[in-house]
Amino acid sequence: MKHKKKVAKQKQGTHPVIEAELNKLFSPEWLRKTAKETGLIKRERKIDPVLMFWVLVLGFGVQLQRTLASLHRQYEETGSVDISRGSFYERFSPELVRFLHACVVHGMEQLAETSHLALQKRLSRFKDLLIQDSTVIRVHEKLAKKWPAVRSRKVAAGVKVSLLVSAICDGPKRVMITGERTSEIKTLRIGPWIKDRILLFDQGFYKYLSFTRVTEYGGFFVTRVKANADPVITQVYSTCRGRSMDLMGKSVSEVLPKVKRQIVDAEVEVSFRRRTYNGKRKGDTSRFRLIMVYNEEDEKYHTYLTNISSDILNAKEIAALYTARWHVELIFKELKSRYGIDILPTANPEIVEALLWVGILTLLISRKIYWIVCENNLDKAVRYTHIRWATIFAERANKLRDSVLAYAGLYPDIIDHLGVYESQALDPNVNRTRLSDVWRA
Repeated sequence: MKHKKKVAKQKQGTHPVIEAELNKLFSPEWLRKTAKETGLIKRERKIDPVLMFWVLVLGFGVQLQRTLASLHRQYEETGSVDISRGSFYERFSPELVRFLHACVVHGMEQLAETSHLALQKRLSRFKDLLIQDSTVIRVHEKLAKKWPAVRSRKVAAGVKVSLLVSAICDGPKRVMITGERTSEIKTLRIGPWIKDRILLFDQGFYKYLSFTRVTEYGGFFVTRVKANADPVITQVYSTCRGRSMDLMGKSVSEVLPKVKRQIVDAEVEVSFRRRTYNGKRKGDTSRFRLIMVYNEEDEKYHTYLTNISSDILNAKEIAALYTARWHVELIFKELKSRYGIDILPTANPEIVEALLWVGILTLLISRKIYWIVCENNLDKAVRYTHIRWATIFAERANKLRDSVLAYAGLYPDIIDHLGVYESQALDPNVNRTRLSDVWRA
């Protein structure tokens, strides 16, 4: 008995750090204001944007077996309200999509302002390490006209989710949702924001004009060289003892089958065409650094292209840096395996977009809590791996939702189980013929 009282006293004295931080990140005032600005709420009704937001993000966003009916039940149970199914479903509209998108942008901006990580000493001259990549989510075939698939033997539809991930923020910095047929290069807009930052490109973004624009804006990049790319070597930075092969003036395709060096570090010249200006496209050339590192496991050379000079990072460091691209793959895995962005059992495009933004929001909330935990356990922070963290976060999300709402002043009442059963277990199809009709009076 004494032990129970002691535990209860400790719980009462615990400062709700997580609840306070989440209500600061997405305050009730900001959520209601944004709901009105985006048209989600036109006048006060039973739908509270604060309740809707947290039920979506910390309830629905972590459920892998999910339906709108289950979301409707969660909303009614959590808010102790009674709202018709039709009225609730009407909220999945373009206005809700705009509201959730605004929440994602706000969340990314807030997390960027409170970055928790720093680049290692060798990269200290750079402001950030950025990774761009995309994943395709299969959606209902009835959406094929809106989001047609790239290749399919039958009617199919797909949505492309593109992320620009920041190593400093340890999460997405920009998100874009497009159709599957949108080319990778169109999901990335190079601009002044790239200055003093490193961008890791996938081969889907391989375009010399893009690399040149990164350089012209004062940014840096690293990418794997495409198999069909064949730049010409104009200068060799590393030399070998003995009678080594002369690389000057040779193309990569000439060098690869014959070279025997462990590492090749050279300069290459590439040709490309500028964008159309006044109806004309002008040809141009650029020079970049080519690195070839022999991979013992694959028994072949891995080739990279970059504009980072050898006095900043050597060839092996460039190759090691590129492996950071794996980080974005882990984020996509987390989004799919824990937050269900690839489970979209609906033919309604607004619901599809809304649930994709919900998945991103759940990731942002997860990252915020992750860093709160890490800051309170600095000596063990490295042991909080993202996938394991996501599992624990998802398991406790429903309880956290109630605590966050309570902190915001929306106290989830003790559930009237009889009322819930009476409301939710009732078949909404009034005129449906049922098996029991043949024997029940």
